[in-house]
Amino acid sequence: MIIGVPKEIKTHENRIALQPGGALQMKRNGHEVLIQKGAGDGSGFFDEDYINAGATIIDDVEEVWKRADMIMKVKEPIAEEYPRMREGQVLFTYFHFAADEALTKAVVESKCIAIAYETVEKADGSLPLLIPMSEVAGRMAAQEGAVYLEKPKGGRGMLMGGIPGVQPAKVLVLGGGIVGVNAAKIAAGMGADTTIMDINMPRLRYLDDVMPKNIHTFFSSEANIRAMLPSVDVIIGAVLKPGAKAPHLITRAMLKEMRPGTVLVDVAIDQGGCFETSKPTTHTDPVYMVDDVVHYCVANMPGAVPYTSTLGLTNVTLPYATTLANKGWKQALKDDKELLKGLNIANGTIVYDDVAEAFGMDWEPVDSVLN
Repeated sequence: MIIGVPKEIKTHENRIALQPGGALQMKRNGHEVLIQKGAGDGSGFFDEDYINAGATIIDDVEEVWKRADMIMKVKEPIAEEYPRMREGQVLFTYFHFAADEALTKAVVESKCIAIAYETVEKADGSLPLLIPMSEVAGRMAAQEGAVYLEKPKGGRGMLMGGIPGVQPAKVLVLGGGIVGVNAAKIAAGMGADTTIMDINMPRLRYLDDVMPKNIHTFFSSEANIRAMLPSVDVIIGAVLKPGAKAPHLITRAMLKEMRPGTVLVDVAIDQGGCFETSKPTTHTDPVYMVDDVVHYCVANMPGAVPYTSTLGLTNVTLPYATTLANKGWKQALKDDKELLKGLNIANGTIVYDDVAEAFGMDWEPVDSVLN
C-alpha cells in the first residue's frame, strides 16, 4: 500500500501523523511511504530523518494525495483539501464530524473511507487514539487558564496558586474523564482550589479517593454549576460524548453570574463546544470576550507542543495504521472491532449514527459497507 502524509495546513498545526520510526515500520511491512517536503519540520522531524527511514520526500502536495492509497493526517481536512479526497481512498485522522456539516458533506461526496481517530473504541469504552491528545489538552487547559487570568490578558489579575496570606484561584473542571483529570492535576499542582464535576457517581468516588486533597468532587447538574459560578475564576470544559456534539453546560445567560475576568477554556470545542458562547479560535488569536468573560477556544491545543504531541499520538495510531495497510481497510475492520468503531463514512454512506443525527442526514449500519 502507498501511505501519504501531507503537511498539516490548519493554522499553527505543527504536528505530523507519522514520525520517522513509523515510516521505517511501514517500509519493513512492505509499504511505500510518501512524506510531503517539510511536513515534519514543525515537530522537529526533518526530511533527512524520513529519507533515512526509507520514505520518499515529495514536493507537491497534490502528488501525495493523488498517489496515496491511505492518507494519514492529524487534523480533519479543511476546505482547501476537500477536492483532493477521492473515492476509495482511506483517510485516517481526527475528523470530529458532528461539529462540521461542511466537512461531513464533502467526505460523503468524495466517497472516500473516513476512519476517525476519535471514535476508535476498546471493549471497555476507552478511546485509545484520543487519550494522549486529551492528556495534552487537559494539561494545557490549566496552563492557559493560568495565563489568561493575568490582567493584561483580560483576566481577573490572579495568580493561580496564590501566595501565603492570599487565597489561590478557584478552578472548576466540567467532566471527570481524561481531559478533566489532567486539567485538574495541573491546576491543583499549581496550588489552585480545584473542583471536578461529573454525572458519573462511581467515577467521582474513584477520583475522590485518588486525587490530591485540593481537588474536590461535585455532582454535575445545572443547579450545582450555577451555585459555583459566582466564586470560580477558571472553568475548564472537558465533556465528551464520542462522535457526537458536546452538550452546552453553560449558557449565555449564565455568564452574567460570573465575575468579570473569569476565564473559560473549552477543550470540547472540536465537538462543537460545551459553552453556548464558544466558537473555534486559533493559536494566533486564541481568546475573545463575551460579557467580560474570557473565552479560550483553540481547536487544536496540542498543536502548540508538536514534539510531545506527535510522539504521543503516533505511539497509539501506528499499530492501527499498520493493520489497515497490511490487510486493507475492509479486512482490517472485520478483524478488529476497535478499528471498526472508527469508521464514520465510507463510499458516500454515513455509518456512524451520531454524525448523521447531528445534521438530520441518513445513515446505514456499518455492515452495509463491508460486504
